[in-house]
Amino acid sequence: MEEKFNLLDFKDPKIRTLHATWFAFFVTFYVWFNMAPLATTMLNSVDWLTKEHIKILAICNVALTIPARILIGSLTDKYGPRAVFSGLMVVMAIPAFVFAFANSFMQLLVARLVLGSIGAGFVIGIKMMAIWFPKNMIGRAEGFYAGWGNFGSAWAAMTLPWFAITVCSEWFGLGDNGWRYAVAANGLVSLVYGFAYYFLVTDHPPGKTIQFASKAEPMRVTSYFDLVQYIVWSFPLMGAMAVLAWRIAGIQVEGHHLLSDRVLYIIYAVLGLMYMAHVVKVLQINLPDLKKGIPESKRYPWGSVAALNTTYFANFGAELAVVSMLPMFFESVFKGLTTDAGTPLMTATMAGLVAASFAFVNLIARPLGGYLSDMMANRKRTMLIYMAGITLGFFAMSFIAKYGPIVDGVQTLLPMFDGVWWLVAAVIITIACSMFVQGAEGATFAIIPMIKRGMTGQIAGMAGAYGNVGAVCYLVLYSLVDDKTFFYWIAAGAGFSTLYCWIFLKEPEEAYKDEY
Repeated sequence: MEEKFNLLDFKDPKIRTLHATWFAFFVTFYVWFNMAPLATTMLNSVDWLTKEHIKILAICNVALTIPARILIGSLTDKYGPRAVFSGLMVVMAIPAFVFAFANSFMQLLVARLVLGSIGAGFVIGIKMMAIWFPKNMIGRAEGFYAGWGNFGSAWAAMTLPWFAITVCSEWFGLGDNGWRYAVAANGLVSLVYGFAYYFLVTDHPPGKTIQFASKAEPMRVTSYFDLVQYIVWSFPLMGAMAVLAWRIAGIQVEGHHLLSDRVLYIIYAVLGLMYMAHVVKVLQINLPDLKKGIPESKRYPWGSVAALNTTYFANFGAELAVVSMLPMFFESVFKGLTTDAGTPLMTATMAGLVAASFAFVNLIARPLGGYLSDMMANRKRTMLIYMAGITLGFFAMSFIAKYGPIVDGVQTLLPMFDGVWWLVAAVIITIACSMFVQGAEGATFAIIPMIKRGMTGQIAGMAGAYGNVGAVCYLVLYSLVDDKTFFYWIAAGAGFSTLYCWIFLKEPEEAYKDEY
């Protein structure tokens, strides 16, 4: 008799593990995205903070997630998901507290850089779901875990402005410091649940033995061509951090560049040495096995890993960038809308709620992506449909606004049409686009656990890291272009991924067998 996927069966230990783990992921995203909905509040409260600073902090927020996801993926394969997830949440509460009470831009920047590592929590749960659920349920489990976990960013957008302005500033009389206490409370949630999670779950089902990796090491590949692919695809992980350093170096604080040319070149050199060390380690691990020959039964298509790197770059990378800029986008484009009484309709709180619509549909869309991947006859075809939908969705979002006059050298944007009805239409377009974005993320991680058993953490870590490479690239691009042009670019990125998957993504063998 086929086992049913019943989310309300709390007597089933795998369902209890799913709920405890999605909430851990929820907490990490709730903390990770505690700045975007408070950006305008911070600007109004802190006189030395500028919009340019906010853009740089948004880039820093996703920078160290790149190496963190690679590292956390390897640590999860070695030590198991329970201890790694708990430790991450507890440790990351510290930079959340530092960010809350920072009194200089440099303190904000360093805290934001470190806090970005909490975004690595996602890959831990992917491993946990792969251990607990059979293949015919893996897409739904991964999709539900990721969808409800991703909702943490929407929850932050919906609640933090209200908590900071109404509860902290007005009810408790904390004035301009309200946003600080909101962020501090945010970090406290991570600290408390980090301890709780360790006692709520186990690493594997009762009676099931899991062989974790003996040590953290680079991926093992199964052909010389795959070895070349792995080395090539590892370069952007370092390159994205070099781009980040370049962008930060161009920012001036109190008349001085944040990074001098000497420091910038030192960073480039360190990143180059790290990449070369990684290449050496990859060769040391893989060449002996390749020389002996890899049995056909142990081979797997590394091209599928690369293809899913592109999908996560184009969907999750774009999501991180869009979530970071969308509140300010809606607030600036629709700032002319007023109520019948003449008061502004698009407040910071309202902008947060409207922008949250992009992440809110995670609750439905990402599990749906996993479900359709499980149910449809071809996982690759499901992936291609979703990526094509993202391309069209972001292109449609570019028409929410039209170009206005250039003011003080800055391109302004105006609503494409006048009236509240166009705001409603813009929200509908945003939600429709988001359905494809989140669904594609679910479809991506419905495939990842099937590529190579035992390497799920590493593969998920690399694909997850590419999501952050996408976010860094897109956020750097966002800091250089206007919002309308930005939507054109992320549509083009999704279009490229669609083409790449069509050529290189392989349908997983035995993708619908019950036994994982």
